[in-house]
Amino acid sequence: MRIFYASDTTPNPSFQSNLWHNNLYQPLVDLGHEVVEFDYDLRETFLHLDPAYEDHRRFIEHNRPQVTRELLRQIRAAHRERPLDLFFSYFSDACVLPEGIEEIKSLGIKTVNWYCNGSYQLHLVAEIAPHYDWCLVPEKFRLPDYLAMGARPIYCQEAANPDIYKPHDLPREFDVVFVGQAYGERPAYIRHLLDQGIDVRVWGFGWEQYAAGAAKWLNASVWRRYGHIARRLLTAEGRRRAATRLAEGPGPVRIPAATVGGVLSDAEMIRLYSRAKINLGFSACGNTHQSERRIVQVRLRDFEVPMSGGFYMVEYMEELEEFYDIGREIVCYSGPEDLAEKAAYYLAHDAERERIRQAGHARCRRDHTWHKRFTDAFREMGLN
Repeated sequence: MRIFYASDTTPNPSFQSNLWHNNLYQPLVDLGHEVVEFDYDLRETFLHLDPAYEDHRRFIEHNRPQVTRELLRQIRAAHRERPLDLFFSYFSDACVLPEGIEEIKSLGIKTVNWYCNGSYQLHLVAEIAPHYDWCLVPEKFRLPDYLAMGARPIYCQEAANPDIYKPHDLPREFDVVFVGQAYGERPAYIRHLLDQGIDVRVWGFGWEQYAAGAAKWLNASVWRRYGHIARRLLTAEGRRRAATRLAEGPGPVRIPAATVGGVLSDAEMIRLYSRAKINLGFSACGNTHQSERRIVQVRLRDFEVPMSGGFYMVEYMEELEEFYDIGREIVCYSGPEDLAEKAAYYLAHDAERERIRQAGHARCRRDHTWHKRFTDAFREMGLN
């Protein structure tokens, strides 16, 4: 197929990453499709996605028509050169006007949108989703919600690109690691592991605020590194709240400064998976544990770590059983006490841990590549 592809390189433009280019764009090319990439810098667009914030809303009002016009201009030009079969995007409402999608369809081009934040941010695609021919949806429990809004969802779980996520022959120098942002229940889980004598290390944005000895929520070094992000993402009211937290500190959870690493590049993250005896995953979304409905979901990390050859432990949720033989290919825990007990067990049983690690890697390479996900989805769409 001849595919026009539109997305930023990552769903979180606050960090330098090629996550979507590696996991979405490159597998489409590997499958033999001719992929024309939208030649447009979407970084600022992806930093202003939520119209609930006044500064985001103002940006969206003038930016969305501009992006739509340029998108249509490039698609028409590419279509004149040689007909396009499919428009593939990772977009939210802030990226494109609905009438822009309709105009693409009027050219005889099929349209599909991939979006992976529907578990707790479904409202950000509610306007455009019904206008696509299909929506690829990794959150299984959201399929009825897409149907209710008039969209046409196809269940397509996340995966990993085996050409990018691969094992490295490195010493396993860390007992337990987690790579990801610090929010929600995560700091309390890390603190519990430390309290049980488990040597755990963390990398990612936000962990410095929990480091013991840090006098402020955003200490000087963090502000120097990430202050430009905060200024862009926070509304005036949000900045006032941040200033209050700056004085008050992050609350009761503290972890040793030696436990905390920085933000890793894509390559550093993948190599770290091979440097750890146990890699952690968390299933809860955001701060939903503080709400009436705690939301859990299968995540990209659930495939990245095993595909990279790492031993993986993640909170149990039933949907994971569709992708792994729990206990044989990955290990699941339920609650902090169970996590600590299982971490201690597998740290003491090298051979068993190694068998599970190898089995998880083999399962991912067999069943959980983006290449397979796209082949299956396109077959369901009747596009193969």
